[in-house]
Amino acid sequence: MGLGEGVDLHVYEVPVEYQTVQRLIPALWKKHCPELVVHVGVSGMATTVTLEKCGHNVGYRGLDNCLFCPGSHCCVDGGPECIDSMIDMDTVCERVTASGLDVAVTISKDAGRYLCDFTYYTSLYQSRGRSAFVHVPPLGKPYTAEQLGRALQAIIEEMLDILEQMGEKINGRHEH
Repeated sequence: MGLGEGVDLHVYEVPVEYQTVQRLIPALWKKHCPELVVHVGVSGMATTVTLEKCGHNVGYRGLDNCLFCPGSHCCVDGGPECIDSMIDMDTVCERVTASGLDVAVTISKDAGRYLCDFTYYTSLYQSRGRSAFVHVPPLGKPYTAEQLGRALQAIIEEMLDILEQMGEKINGRHEH
């Protein structure tokens, strides 16, 4: 579906592997120097499109697809317990909900202490908060691919708008 001509969109599939996440996420940030990274993960428990507010550093005990789990059970040794996204997820949720999409959007503060949360925290740590994570339900339970695509498009557009507004406020302060 894309995000319009003004957005340089890169899409990657991130394997459900702790060690790959630890290598790949910093490499992608270094390669692209993005304004924003939005991770999307499928949750079998989700019934709404869920905007995650923060990523957590500790509590990773589940084995990944390579039957590996970090011995320290954390993402970044010595990193903060929790990192919030600099994107105001409450505002994104309100705006997308008000836009009239036929998809329910909710907020969460716990992405699950598995690879989604691990990926999110790693990206938040790398980006100083310029990351987002969106959990979506499995296709057809209850939304179609088109509905989810439109919802993700609207969510990312709102996130970019918020970042742009934040930049204007920051730049405006420095000019005075």
